Amino acid sequence: MKIRLIINDQTLSAAMEDSIPAREFIAQLPLTLQLEDYAATEKIAPLPRRLSVAGEPEGMTPVAGDIAFYAPWGNLAIFHRPFGYSKGLIRLGRIQGGLQVLRTEGPVGVRIEFDQP
Repeated sequence: MKIRLIINDQTLSAAMEDSIPAREFIAQLPLTLQLEDYAATEKIAPLPRRLSVAGEPEGMTPVAGDIAFYAPWGNLAIFHRPFGYSKGLIRLGRIQGGLQVLRTEGPVGVRIEFDQP
């Protein structure tokens, strides 16, 4: 499963995990979100609906490009830098390609769509 993230005039492609949370996320698409900076490492935004995390690992160590769900807050997290192990973080997918557009300071608007094959 693939999605695309449209930020300003750039389109990023991402391959999604084959998991229940990733499928639930895709079911919410298309989404238009305002991504806020968090810890100079990721961009975050609340999701309209929480994702089911039953049976998923307790947490993960994100790397640049990871798209994740942070269950304690119910938000989407898109990492543009690596970070330490975080309990409650569930990997949804991974961006393929450059992340420079995510490294800009301040909030950015994003449109996330299912990428039809």
